[in-house]
Amino acid sequence: MTFSNPAASVFVPDGTPVESAFRRVTHLGVGAHQDDLEIMAFHGILHCYRKPDLWFGAVTCTSGSGSPRTGLYASYADDEMAALRRLEQRNAAIVGDYGVLAQLNHSSAVVKDPANPALTKDLDLILTLCRPSVVYAHNPADKHETHISTVLAVLDSLRRL
Repeated sequence: MTFSNPAASVFVPDGTPVESAFRRVTHLGVGAHQDDLEIMAFHGILHCYRKPDLWFGAVTCTSGSGSPRTGLYASYADDEMAALRRLEQRNAAIVGDYGVLAQLNHSSAVVKDPANPALTKDLDLILTLCRPSVVYAHNPADKHETHISTVLAVLDSLRRL
């Protein structure tokens, strides 16, 4: 699989080959940031947990480099914060028994730029492979610009399919 950002990654907790892991996804969550899915798609994660015929797939769109820095993380540089957030999301995929995790690693600026097709191209690729029965995305009434841009990209990709 080749995504638009060479720094994107795919993680399959049980070691299934990547394309097969995407094809088995029945419930797909697409979130802007690394901690979004466990809140907005909890229903899908729980519904699929350790069920052999149901699989939760996760997509995080941004890198996590712009995460807030307070307390223990106050001195973290952008690249250190992004690496930590990616690791946290991989750990969530292991604990939640996800079928697959794609971290697209885009900047928020790329996600929010309607003239940049990178995110929608990546989502087209993922949704074409998955063909999930259920898709979780951000609330279109959300106030966070990156959340809104992400849900618009998800809707755009779903419409094309």
